[in-house]
Amino acid sequence: MINVSDLQMGFGGRSLFRHATFQLQPGRRYGLVGANGTGKTTFLRLLAGAEAADGGVVAIGKDLNVGTLKQNQYLYETETIVNTVLQGDAELWRALQRKARLLEGGSGVDAHCDELAEVERTLEQRQGYASEANAARLLVGLGLRTETHHQPMSTLSGGFKLRVLLAQLLFSAPDVLLLDEPNNHLDIVSIRWLERYLCQFLGTVVVSSHDREFLNVVCTDILDVDYGTVKLYPGNYQQFVTAKAAERERLEALLSRQEKRKEDMQAFVDRFRAKASKARQAQSRVRMIAKLEEEMEELDLQPSSRSYPRFHFSMQRPSGVVALRAFDIGKAYGSHKVLEGVSFEVERGEKVAIIGPNGIGKSTLLKVLMDDLKADHGRHEWGHATTVSYFSQDHDALLDNDKCPLDWLRHAVPGKEEQALRDALGKALFSGDDVLKKIATLSGGEKARLVLSKMMLENSNILVFDEPTNHLDMEAIEALVTALTEYPGTILFVSHNAYFVHRLAGRILEIQPHGIRNFRGSYAEYLNTYDVDYLSKDTLQATASKPQRSADSAADIEERRKTRNRRNQLKRDIETLESRTEQLEQEIAALEAEMASEGFYTRDSKAIRVSVERKEQLEAELHRGVTKWEQLVQELDSCQTPAS
Repeated sequence: MINVSDLQMGFGGRSLFRHATFQLQPGRRYGLVGANGTGKTTFLRLLAGAEAADGGVVAIGKDLNVGTLKQNQYLYETETIVNTVLQGDAELWRALQRKARLLEGGSGVDAHCDELAEVERTLEQRQGYASEANAARLLVGLGLRTETHHQPMSTLSGGFKLRVLLAQLLFSAPDVLLLDEPNNHLDIVSIRWLERYLCQFLGTVVVSSHDREFLNVVCTDILDVDYGTVKLYPGNYQQFVTAKAAERERLEALLSRQEKRKEDMQAFVDRFRAKASKARQAQSRVRMIAKLEEEMEELDLQPSSRSYPRFHFSMQRPSGVVALRAFDIGKAYGSHKVLEGVSFEVERGEKVAIIGPNGIGKSTLLKVLMDDLKADHGRHEWGHATTVSYFSQDHDALLDNDKCPLDWLRHAVPGKEEQALRDALGKALFSGDDVLKKIATLSGGEKARLVLSKMMLENSNILVFDEPTNHLDMEAIEALVTALTEYPGTILFVSHNAYFVHRLAGRILEIQPHGIRNFRGSYAEYLNTYDVDYLSKDTLQATASKPQRSADSAADIEERRKTRNRRNQLKRDIETLESRTEQLEQEIAALEAEMASEGFYTRDSKAIRVSVERKEQLEAELHRGVTKWEQLVQELDSCQTPAS
């Protein structure tokens, strides 16, 4: 249990929160929400003991292991990916290293019997012989293919390095799990895997996220950073929104009634204060007014820290009827093909979501279309009179950290009057001196809003977005969805945010290994038509309208039947392998216990060799089983849709 009592924290002379008091229980999963800059990351650091509060107490049980996600993604450059994960359990890692040192050089078991027995006991206690298989399961779930696990960390991009560090954290099996925006670096499939993992986690989880669907699926409670404090609400995010609104409405109504009572009593006092027959009643009301003022002061209804941008996208003129054509686009990185045979056409005014599994090339396609990357073959053509604005996933590279937002915008959109620049910045929540701050000092959300202010000024008739919600808070996401829904031009976008895709998409382009699937309809209709779920299914099905489906050919129906049968067979094979894996782990554990027992290494050498060889055979079978399990899981993921 974690007890938070009268917690207070400020930054730069500004109070972030005060009088925060609540308990965090094991088995509960707490979503931490609030506008950017209100102190969510600071609150997580206070829980982790990485920062001292200005006042109050955070009391955590002495025996509780608190796990936080490391941010230094370059810490393990020369280490293999799987060994990086294994280092999450420091005691296990030391035992593995110690055993390797004892056995290297061919010294054998005889020279180090006692030490080896001690190491074996540690490995038995820490499930050492199943550790690599457990680490591999975490890595596969987070989107790292089996064949990469023994490669060095230096071969990964920054986002995938952070996934490995997340796997390392989960492997450490903490009692308390503190996660700050974990889904910013995950694709849709990995987010769904993380949701399932957290829902099965037995300890306490506190997770900060701007993804409504993620919070609705994972969280049992919400910690809301607002009104100058942190308050606990039971239920998931949607239930929190309803409860918070009802509570605020109740308090405002109470304050309004008290204000009216005060005005009525003050009017009586003003009218009858000088009249002798009413003097006693007037004095009584004066005392009642003083008491009311104390009660009203205790209510202290501070303004919300949440602010909504006022995004608005317009276009100078419409494009031609056909906004974009792509012909047989292909792209590979070395021997790894990410795009092959991608052809499609986008018409004016369409809002197109580009979806697909991790590593399939969604962002790569956008970079090719924007000429940031050259395709290996194929081509694309923008339509007549098209003008394009682009929100890149790595938009930081476009910003000049030495400039202020006003100067950068003046340079990025030349020819605009200063008032127009300031108006656009104001709509993106840059007010007063905020427009003169160095860009280097801005948060991720502020930088994203700055790029959006540029796009508003460009008045383009095509908007291209690559993961625009990564650093935006929920208020900014809501404002962006509203603005883009009203925008009359064409939109192409990639996003892992279920709410964003659900609200905006009117057409789906699903990138597949050998081409695309083109679905004209909303994401809810897509889910009902195809048995695939790259975002989330539960929320969408509750609100989805009945899809307008074109007639399927006999070949389509037969192909879906075959895929469905194969999927069911894979699930049965996976269950069989999981059962056998569990049996193998139990047999290995029994042998480990025998080998760690006192006097084992003083037995007859032949008996020792029999036990050691038997354990090696079981471990080899376990390794083959886990490898096969991973292959089947990957095949199951890849055949979540029937072939087009």
